[in-house]
Amino acid sequence: MPIVAQSTETTDWVSRFADEVIEESERRAPGAVTSVATAPVVVVASGLSPSGPIHLGNLREVMTPHLVADEIRRRGHQVRHLISWDDYDRYRKVPNGVDGVDSSWAEHIGRPLTAVPAPKGSAYSSWAEHFKAAMVDALAELGVEFDGISQTEQYTSGVYREQILHAMKHRGDIDAILDQYRTKKAPGKKPQQSQKPLDEAELEAAEGSGAAAEDDGSSGSAGYFPYKPFCGGCGKDLTTVTAYDDDSTELTYTCTACGFSETVLLSEFNRGKLVWKVDWPMRWAYEGVVFEPSGVDHSSPGSSFQVGGQIVGSIFGGKQPIGPMYAFVGISGMAKMSSSKGGVPTPADALKIMEPQILRWLYARRRPNQSFKIAFDQEIQRLYDEWDKLDAKVADGSALPADVAAHSRAVRTAGGELPRTARALPYRTLASVADITAGAEDQTLRILSELDPADPLVSLDEVRPRLDKAEAWINTQVPADQRTVVRQEPDVELIKSLDDQGRQSLRLLLDGLADNWSLDGLSDLVYGVPKVQAGFPADATPKELPAEIKVAQRTFFALLYHLLVGRDTGPRLPTLLLAVGQERVRVLLGE
Repeated sequence: MPIVAQSTETTDWVSRFADEVIEESERRAPGAVTSVATAPVVVVASGLSPSGPIHLGNLREVMTPHLVADEIRRRGHQVRHLISWDDYDRYRKVPNGVDGVDSSWAEHIGRPLTAVPAPKGSAYSSWAEHFKAAMVDALAELGVEFDGISQTEQYTSGVYREQILHAMKHRGDIDAILDQYRTKKAPGKKPQQSQKPLDEAELEAAEGSGAAAEDDGSSGSAGYFPYKPFCGGCGKDLTTVTAYDDDSTELTYTCTACGFSETVLLSEFNRGKLVWKVDWPMRWAYEGVVFEPSGVDHSSPGSSFQVGGQIVGSIFGGKQPIGPMYAFVGISGMAKMSSSKGGVPTPADALKIMEPQILRWLYARRRPNQSFKIAFDQEIQRLYDEWDKLDAKVADGSALPADVAAHSRAVRTAGGELPRTARALPYRTLASVADITAGAEDQTLRILSELDPADPLVSLDEVRPRLDKAEAWINTQVPADQRTVVRQEPDVELIKSLDDQGRQSLRLLLDGLADNWSLDGLSDLVYGVPKVQAGFPADATPKELPAEIKVAQRTFFALLYHLLVGRDTGPRLPTLLLAVGQERVRVLLGE
């Protein structure tokens, strides 16, 4: 009997796609499935071009199929998540802001990424390997299980030889499909721009083709060809196929860069590749891909995903995968990311300041077509607060089903739980302590052990790796002029200038320090002083208080910040007081 796809969490997008993928996989092998154990291996795919730093937008290309594959794997099915490293793509341009790279790298434009030297000082053999390595390490930390495929190895070893010869034999059919989407050029007019900008891969195909206005292959007086040789003289793809014989597979090309020309037997030749709009559907058919998402740039009329859907069936006899469109991922305060420019945040950058569970959660909780931002600024503290609240709700059973599903996908995979911080203190607290102590471990342990005297911290290992992430955020993302520097001496002039109310507020605080020396106690104390001064109980709720109390609290807080750190604002006052220490607080407040 056939397998019926069942959702473990019926309200989240991952489960819905898992249902579709399992059903589609069975449709492709009718009658072959009698149980989960005999079901075909489900193939999902991602494609990454190591043309530069692989950024957080590219990570969505991996996380979307990973989450779906992991759900399918949890249900007992065999899944293969392919990551195609498009390292046989052409080197398009020298990216900005990459350490160890200068203008001399421009001489490699047009060569395969695996034939371009790595940045100076790199331990890797090529440009492609250098940028792949950081992504591989990040994916391991994120718990992403995958099979990596180097397209350089596939093409240069002749794996795709039959597919290449088949595409060349049917070049007229491919040309007819592509011609449906080509912009017609009126005499004397420039071709109109497409509805969407071409994505990275399409641009690579466009710049690598012999036709100035096409992004789908080489054409000229000899006709259209979906194959692009790399030159035997200079190694670049600035070549034009001038002749091809189907029977003998004899192919002649010339290079516009160096003038080199040769005739080869394509049945034996392995130094070239299919153009992108043919290469992608060829791989769908070759690998039997059932699920592969694509960015919005791929989804406009005439784009590679749309055209590939026609080519995969009519040319290669395969089927187009289920391919949800995914929206862009941004960074707080930044526009859409592009890997053609250096300096864009990568998964490795994000994992320096946040735990893998948090980064997984950001991708799991939003549907692929929903854009979102990843915070490298103060918003990361709010994000962690939100995560900790969700963690607590999941633990006590009060979280909504969709939130439970996203949380589950963040903290574990089918292979087990991801490592996590044993004692998850608030990120903002850890960041404040790291800021004030400048990372001094003895001071950090003293402060953190005083947060909850009833259950003191014994070792910093209890709060790692979250402490290390918070410290990295302070050191790499907070500008120097926003760092907290505790005053060395009291501001005598300010203390002398205080009126009776100001002096009384300090007295009330100082008198309560010893009895309230914990995070919760100091929170109650600093918020309670203005209430007591106004004649209300220290534990009065906001509903019981006039609006003026908030103004008085802000005034009091500003006074404390000026006396402790010489600024209007700073870390949360309870944390700051604990960090400064009771004895020094008394000195700085004029006791």
